[in-house]
Parts: sequence; C-alpha cells; structure tokens
Amino acid sequence: MILEKIKNGLIVSCQALENEPLHSSFIMSRMAKAAEEGGAAGIRANGVEDIIAIRKETNLPIIGIIKQDYEDSDVYITPTTKEVNALLGTDCEIIALDGTNRTRPFETSLSELVDQIHDAGRLAMADISILEEAIAAEKIGFDLVSTTMAGYTNYSGNLDEPAFGLIKKIKENIHLPVIMEGHTRSPEHVKQGLQLGAFAVVVGSIITRPQYITKLYTDIIKETKWI
Repeated sequence: MILEKIKNGLIVSCQALENEPLHSSFIMSRMAKAAEEGGAAGIRANGVEDIIAIRKETNLPIIGIIKQDYEDSDVYITPTTKEVNALLGTDCEIIALDGTNRTRPFETSLSELVDQIHDAGRLAMADISILEEAIAAEKIGFDLVSTTMAGYTNYSGNLDEPAFGLIKKIKENIHLPVIMEGHTRSPEHVKQGLQLGAFAVVVGSIITRPQYITKLYTDIIKETKWI
C-alpha cells in the first residue's frame, strides 16, 4: 500500500521552476535518485515531464502536482480538471492539489477533482493552510492532507518554522494522515513533526534548491560584523 511506503518517512520535493538554474527534467530525475540513495521514502514533483523522468530513475512513490497560474484565482497547485487529467497520464500514485477555501479557476469544485482522481484509482492529497480546510478535506473525501499552504494564504499567518501547532490541531480533529510540509529547514524540524504525529514530512528547498541554500549562508556573512 502506497501510504505504508511513506509512513514516518522523508518525502523530498524535487522541483525547479522555469526561472531557476536547475530547471530540467533530467536534473530533477537525478535529484530524485540522489534523494532515494539518501533514504527518502517518496518524491514530490511538479509537471508531467519531470514525473516521467523521475519515474525512470526511481520506483519511490511520487506525489504529483502541476503548478499553473490562472487570472481569476490565486490557486495554482493542480487547480483544474485539465491539470488533473495531465497528471493521470503519468503513473504518480498521489495527486496533490490546493485544498484551501479560496475560489478555484472557473469555480471548479474540489469534490469534482477528488472524484476524478479516485475514479482513476489514485490517491488525493489536499494542500491546506488552516484547520477548517483540513476538516473540509476529510468531508470531501481526500485521502490525506498536507500543511503545504500554511503561511502562504493571507489568512493563515506568517510562519518562520513548520506549522507544528496546526499539525497538532489536525490530529485532534480528523482521522486522515497529515503530511508536514513547508518551512522545514533542519533534521530537528523533521523529528519534531513526526513526534507530533505527522504521518510523513516533505522537505524541498533546503535539500534541492542550491540558490536558496547558498543565500542562507551569504546572508549571514552580510550580517556579520568583522573584527
């Protein structure tokens, strides 16, 4: 069972957008292979080409998304049936989509997308930002929820660390597996999330975005007062 394969594990997000130096399906596939060799239990990937390339390198479970902007909505993670259809053309086992309460492009309903995913025999994951969205996701029929959007909606507050409090509240209120994702910058964060009951943890930038990692160090240098 797919969920058992990722339980208590590290899921590495291997993504690079078009404006980033590592934007390449080949590079993301090798990044995923490196993550597997490091002990990752799964991969989160963006876009059909990347998912296909990654699958050639690893049999780890893949959480697939497509990031797509639409003028009439702030929702951009697998926002419509078009993106879901594209992901169903790959063999990613889990499809993640924005599960926030914001209006989707073309007013697409979340329940419609979940039914579409389930009809194809895949699992559906809701990327949420607050407790109420997690509760709604369970009622809709999602298979798992993730804290991906916590701190990224204008009503979920600003976060400098993972949404530990949100994870605790979700565990107290629903029965779905909860994935910790977002603002995770250290092994200690991962450990704390799992101890709070996270089913698994997704880590991205601090592993797979060298420009971001480098900036953490160079910013410290800029702030340092030299003797």
